[in-house]
Amino acid sequence: RFVLEGDKAVRQMGIRLRLRHDFDDLAYVKRQLAGQGIWCPLVNMFDPDYTDLSPENSFWLSGENEAGEIVLTWAARVYYWPDSTLKDNVGLFFCGKKDRPHLCHVTADAASALSTIGGVVFWGGALWIHPDYRHRQLSPLVGRLGRAFAVSSWPVDWVMCLVMPIIVEKGIAAGYGYRHMTPGIFFPGSPLGDLDLFLVYLSAGEAYADFSDFLSAELTGSAYDGGRASSSANRL
Repeated sequence: RFVLEGDKAVRQMGIRLRLRHDFDDLAYVKRQLAGQGIWCPLVNMFDPDYTDLSPENSFWLSGENEAGEIVLTWAARVYYWPDSTLKDNVGLFFCGKKDRPHLCHVTADAASALSTIGGVVFWGGALWIHPDYRHRQLSPLVGRLGRAFAVSSWPVDWVMCLVMPIIVEKGIAAGYGYRHMTPGIFFPGSPLGDLDLFLVYLSAGEAYADFSDFLSAELTGSAYDGGRASSSANRL
């Protein structure tokens, strides 16, 4: 029900979502948009030049308008850590060639949270929305739709991401459904500079509860009526 209603809401905004595995195309889109100055760098974990990406461990979503132009992207990785935890693998966020971890430092509190997350771990990111489609509540919806595909396709134990402090401070991470937020993860000399990040995460059970909450509180309320009302024409 959540996926059907979420997809309908996005279509009413004039966007069709596609599930994709062609990360070379995502990298191409990134390069094209970089030339226009409207794209942030693609993190190495989603870049086929730096890591091995396949339908077994990754996917991405593209959103296309009526002209066939890509106006939205979002990507995900699924990791299998049966004998390790995020604490052992957190450097993969800025992985080198063949998933070589980047140097990372964590505080004691962060290390405790990182040690909790293991098994099948889902990691979403690389969100970009064209300026013409922003401020329509697309970010929290598209992230949850990608999350829904992941938990329906893999036996996910944990859903997580690493974010800048401002994402937590402004309540954006909570708006995306994350229930747990821990500071204290440092990436010195990353491709994006020296980073001080939060770990935000939730269990698979919490993710399903969040789908239900979002369906009843947002998709059936006024938050997405504006997107439907602004649609240029009625659509099937």
